[in-house]
Amino acid sequence: MRIPTSIKLHKASKTLELRYGEHAYSLSAEFLRVHSPSAEVQGHGKPILQTGKLGVGLERLEPAGNYALKLCFDDGHDSGLFTWDYLHQLATRHEQLWADYLDELSKAGKSRDPSESIIKLML
Repeated sequence: MRIPTSIKLHKASKTLELRYGEHAYSLSAEFLRVHSPSAEVQGHGKPILQTGKLGVGLERLEPAGNYALKLCFDDGHDSGLFTWDYLHQLATRHEQLWADYLDELSKAGKSRDPSESIIKLML
């Protein structure tokens, strides 16, 4: 289990900074939101593509025992428990996971921008 040596929430930049010894990682709230381990996102084995999460922020972090963090997002999502191992995986695989997410959005014809979802609903 890889436990961060330092965790900092930066509300202004909407990022979570994780430090593992000499290595520091900055993960955007949007990245964390679309990779939430919650059933709402993971879909009980079939992940559900999250759209319109550009600009989402983190309101607070809550410890979940000695094994995870509960991340509370400003869009109301707060049901995923990010285990230490999962956070380390997100940090170390960030570039590839983000590229895969953007590719999935593109293939689905969806957007990160929440206003585009609203415009499509109005049409």
